[in-house]
Amino acid sequence: MELDKFIPHSIDTGSSFETELMGEIKAGFPSPAEDIREKLDLIRLLVKHRASTFFFRVDGVSMVDSGMDEGDILIVDRALNPYNNCKAVCYIDGEYTVKRVEMSEGKVRLMPANEQNTKYKPIEVLPENQFIIWGVVTYTIKKM
Repeated sequence: MELDKFIPHSIDTGSSFETELMGEIKAGFPSPAEDIREKLDLIRLLVKHRASTFFFRVDGVSMVDSGMDEGDILIVDRALNPYNNCKAVCYIDGEYTVKRVEMSEGKVRLMPANEQNTKYKPIEVLPENQFIIWGVVTYTIKKM
């Protein structure tokens, strides 16, 4: 899943999307709706660092087994420190991609997540590669 058109969309720091949260919904047996409602601000819920958070649309299928399907929106935070097994937007040798970052014993590997398609192989980051972890994926927004 390459981010061919690497155009991050920043967040307007003055914007907010606030609505009413209807309450909790049971995923088991039905229950009567609650009359108690609270305010829900989606930007406040999904974005921790406004100045360093960007949105991307997924283009490709190399991460479908990680819940990132083509057309989904990724929320990526550049202020977060990458950690082992995080999903991140990475820059390697002139291209951007989103992968699970595997870090161990001083080595970094970019791991795809598509068991159905064997063309997606792990990418081992070598000292001669031009490489940065651009930002950590914090949320995936899906259309059902």
